[in-house]
Amino acid sequence: MHAFELNKHGKLVFPANCLPDLDFSTMENLEQLTAVIQRDFDAKAPTGTDILERIKTGSYQSKFELMRDMALNLFWANRFKITMYDVLPTRWADVPRHRDDVFVPIQTPWTDRETKVSAVFSAYPNLPAQWDDEVEDSIFEVLFDVFGHRRNHATKLSAFVPTVDELLSDPTNQTLRLNRYNPDFRRYSYEEIIDCNEDVAELEALRRWSMVLHNQYPWSRSEAALAPVSELRNDDHVVVFYPRDRDVARFLSQVRSGYAPKKEAAAPVATTEPARPYAPINVRNDLTVQPQIKAIAAVHGEQVCTNEDLIRNSAYNWSPMSAAEITAKTGIEQRRYTWNSLEELSLRAARSALAHAQVGPDEVGAVIVCTCTSSRLIPSIGAWLSGQLGIQQTHASFDLVAACAGLSYGLADASRILQTVRRPVLLVCAEKFSDKIGNVRPSRMIFGDGASAIVLAPAPDGSPPDIEYIQTYASGPVSQVDSILWPNPAFANNITVFGPEVKALAGRYLMQMLDDIEALPDPDGVAESLLASIELIIPHQANKTMVIELAKAAGVSPDQLYFNIERVGNASSASIPLAIHDAVRDGVITKPMRVFAPGFGAGAVAGYAILRVDPAVIAADEEVASTGAPTMAAESLTTPAGSDVALAFG
Repeated sequence: MHAFELNKHGKLVFPANCLPDLDFSTMENLEQLTAVIQRDFDAKAPTGTDILERIKTGSYQSKFELMRDMALNLFWANRFKITMYDVLPTRWADVPRHRDDVFVPIQTPWTDRETKVSAVFSAYPNLPAQWDDEVEDSIFEVLFDVFGHRRNHATKLSAFVPTVDELLSDPTNQTLRLNRYNPDFRRYSYEEIIDCNEDVAELEALRRWSMVLHNQYPWSRSEAALAPVSELRNDDHVVVFYPRDRDVARFLSQVRSGYAPKKEAAAPVATTEPARPYAPINVRNDLTVQPQIKAIAAVHGEQVCTNEDLIRNSAYNWSPMSAAEITAKTGIEQRRYTWNSLEELSLRAARSALAHAQVGPDEVGAVIVCTCTSSRLIPSIGAWLSGQLGIQQTHASFDLVAACAGLSYGLADASRILQTVRRPVLLVCAEKFSDKIGNVRPSRMIFGDGASAIVLAPAPDGSPPDIEYIQTYASGPVSQVDSILWPNPAFANNITVFGPEVKALAGRYLMQMLDDIEALPDPDGVAESLLASIELIIPHQANKTMVIELAKAAGVSPDQLYFNIERVGNASSASIPLAIHDAVRDGVITKPMRVFAPGFGAGAVAGYAILRVDPAVIAADEEVASTGAPTMAAESLTTPAGSDVALAFG
């Protein structure tokens, strides 16, 4: 499946949010599968008994609440079939009896089925619609046709469906018998599911769920009943299960055989403070060649993904949340995606920066690409970019993985290389998260795509540097080092964020960085400290709500901070340079200004740079052109007049 699509109504759709797709290439044992099923299906879904109890106690306040529970119950009841198997109703006489890759489930009757189904049928009409009676009733009709005809007791299900030999080993074993089967029974096509369209975001998500669940039972439900295998007739149809792909087949075979790869678990290690602090690079004193910023270019993704888009795509494993609640939790109202590749995004930013700096390919001494979302290893994006830019040779072209501290790490390496090559260095910070998230809600709420490129060159003799201090850090408790993971096998190799650990490392580093620069002198000798000389703080755009909270705890007022995250999301290594670019474009930086740029994130890395940002170095805004899908009209990225960002302390 594609990570995201535009449907015929011009709406953004995330197929993985309604079509469960576990990555069994990462599964080695039953314990791993059990943990994923527990997290994605069991933890969120009520049982039939739970639904009955909520009806009896009057817990449901609307039709939508009842239907959402019905849908979650049905995803749970189909948790193994929907993730592991393709099903095909087959005439009993034609079912192979002795193959080890053909399965027919043993079904246990659903306890108190009639009572639970009748309770739902009776309760629904007496509940008020939450938004739209007609739409909600039409969704209920689809859901109830599935819920009301479910026969099996879902608690008894196993990932391992019996082979036909195993089913026949006991004549009293029951399975689902279809007295009649119509191969043309109505199913919703993939296009119909993707093109689903409702005015209310929550109802659109529920409509998609209902269509997917309907397709799990592609036969007339009233013609189905549980029957002992001893009573099956040759012309009866039964539901035959097949592994949906080779990875599922491998997993089933491996677990059934009892084979499990031996993996050594890493022993926990206590952390130890460094023997002495790491001094920042004092650029004026420590470096011979002083770096000058010749250009900063930005490329924003062309596809807007709003919080409303997220709610319209609510996944079967998400807790209820509104668009407003996402804004309150993250400070983000939309994020930007691109249909293009990470390489294309990087190339656009690089070309724009070099053109603005008036630097030709024969002058570039090195190309550094900071990214944590590249799937390219050979050649690196840095080497690939060098070729695409027409550079015959550099001193060095490479990729650097420092995640959200990418800017400080990149500037440190670029400044060091500048001492050797004494010619312009191209630094690109680029990320594409949109295709690495799957249905992981915390990641989907936060991350976006974007790229920025900086041209760093030797400053004229006697000129002060545009980069005054650089500091980098890494490591900490293992829990913080592993607080953001990609690829993460436990989440189908998608990026995952463990919020409390991220908040802990961000708070730790932010306090340390502020202490550092408070102890350093103002390079101009005017203010009492470097911290007091800072005119604007542009932090890593991690999570606006979290960063403001941490800044307040560290004694920093929110009006000293600049954010663009509400419009572009978190682009990791690219977030600070994108925000610097946007601060100039938005009129927040209108003259050369000293900026403190702290970054922190994945891998427990962190760092900061003290920069002199001159509006003259900012290249024209680049709206990357789409090459992979139709482009919707991009919303304006301009900050409204009256921005509350202060230009100076106090």
